[in-house]
Amino acid sequence: MAELKQQRGTIQNIRIWDERPLLKTYQQIQSIRLYYDFNNVDVDRYVLGGQYRQLMLAARELVVRQLPAQANTWVNRHLTYTHGYGLAASPVNEVTREGLPRLFIKDLPPVCEAGLQKIVRPEIYYGEMTDQYVLVKTTSKEFDFPKGDKNVYSVYQGRGGVPINSFIRRLLYAVEFRDPQIFFTNYLTSESRIMYNRRIKRRVKAIAPFLSYDQDPYMVLSNGRLYWILDAYTTSNMYPYSTRSHSPFDRGILNYIRNAVKVTIDAYNGDVRFYRLDEKDPIAGVYNRIFPALFKSFDDMPEDLKHHIRYPKDFFQIQATTYTRYHMEDVQVFYNQEDLWQLPDEMYGDSRQKMKPYYIIIKLPEGEKEEFLLMLPFTPSKKDNMIGWLAARSDLPEYGSLIVYKLPKEKLVYGPMQIEARVDQQTEISRELSLWDQKGSRVIRGNLLAIPVLDAFVYVEPIYLEAKQEDSTAPTTGETPTGGLQKFKSKLSSGSSGADPSRAASLPELKRVIVAFGNQVAMEHNLDLALSRVLGKGRAIEKADVPAATRFLETSDLGKMALQYYNQAKENLRRGDWAGYGERLKKLEEVLKEIAGKSDVRQ
Repeated sequence: MAELKQQRGTIQNIRIWDERPLLKTYQQIQSIRLYYDFNNVDVDRYVLGGQYRQLMLAARELVVRQLPAQANTWVNRHLTYTHGYGLAASPVNEVTREGLPRLFIKDLPPVCEAGLQKIVRPEIYYGEMTDQYVLVKTTSKEFDFPKGDKNVYSVYQGRGGVPINSFIRRLLYAVEFRDPQIFFTNYLTSESRIMYNRRIKRRVKAIAPFLSYDQDPYMVLSNGRLYWILDAYTTSNMYPYSTRSHSPFDRGILNYIRNAVKVTIDAYNGDVRFYRLDEKDPIAGVYNRIFPALFKSFDDMPEDLKHHIRYPKDFFQIQATTYTRYHMEDVQVFYNQEDLWQLPDEMYGDSRQKMKPYYIIIKLPEGEKEEFLLMLPFTPSKKDNMIGWLAARSDLPEYGSLIVYKLPKEKLVYGPMQIEARVDQQTEISRELSLWDQKGSRVIRGNLLAIPVLDAFVYVEPIYLEAKQEDSTAPTTGETPTGGLQKFKSKLSSGSSGADPSRAASLPELKRVIVAFGNQVAMEHNLDLALSRVLGKGRAIEKADVPAATRFLETSDLGKMALQYYNQAKENLRRGDWAGYGERLKKLEEVLKEIAGKSDVRQ
């Protein structure tokens, strides 16, 4: 028990939400209107209430091409619908009773909870999906956000964009964008400005095309404002005696890469700042001498933004792939490739894929506190057992340090695919997943994470269930998200959120969490129960050591679930569905057994 208490920060930050199901969930419960959208979900960390917490965030951008046809006018596209608004954010490990993420930032205007700072500038004029020019400070007010049956409008107050207050500028921009409306419109004033190059990757490439840019910019909330952080690299394919690698940036070949620059973009003003992270990189040094006003020292980056820099996945993937060969230090062993490693496979959904690097908060074996890391395990070539793992540190002052842990070859440590096989061999788990994955429902097996805990590995795999859209209204024989989701769909239909109710049918719900530790495998309704089962009663996690939201299935909740199964069984009996009747009775029996044994699990 004492050992687990020392790992509290690791346990409470185990991720049970995957980016892909969570993105779909955000799009359905937080898009609010058809013209809002989320491009992707990013992982970052914040200090909330004195605790180091891992959050998942997504920017709510406005996509004008999603406007209804009758509203797709020139004025709406370029003067009225000019910006996105706010973001959605949730912790990586908290779930509501309906199987949905607990939102720390939600709705319009944004509501912030759990100690997150208020967003004073939620407008997003520059983002990942903003691909049209807009005119601001015109006589036409800009749409801000919907409020009930009405809309809230505003006027841009920043310095973003370029003044367009003269005859010649209007003419030149009309020619540049091949849009005569810019020249002839009566909406412009002496204060009007035109914003373009608003897609952030296109914007930074226009400023510094000689750098390579990461594929995943991410949004940060800092001092009430929204910023994008984007990693930039110096690269070459002509470094002498260096192994070549495929570039993830331009489909080319490289044999030299440094994460030399961090780029920040203000989502409201579009201000771009290039900070030199690697002062020793010679290529960045040359660029700095050519463009002395372009680069700033990393010391000049605002302190709060420094706490949100993270080791980039693209860079780490190249390093990890290269290390599978170059970890061998003996010349003869290297020459014969006797100890070649590989990146492991995992199951996602129903397909096998290469495991990708993932961010975690853990306390390293030699560390004094929890850290935000990027990690990836290794397996021997053509084998599935784990042989080592690589971690990249993201927190200052240790940012950029790589740590490799080599596991003893004489001891078997299960790798990801071996854990997946052991899960499939569990009769109860396999039967339940097969039962759900029937017509009308689809089981999504999330990313399998290997978490170092107690000098061993805890494997965690979330299980999601979503209704198939093509048969979303038909009853299913498996356990479908009826109770909480039906209430949620009713709220959508009533217009409380403004989202499209037709999209709610495919809303993924977190239904179970699979945990493997040593020779134990368990699937439970939440992470707390699964950990308690695999770690054993003597080492179960105390209630105080687990986040409150992961303990949502108390006895009263199980009672509600039992009543739900009972009512469903009666309905199946009324319809003459004997197979469904038997299945519901079996589910009812399982819940009643869990209620009976719950006091033992909690001891």
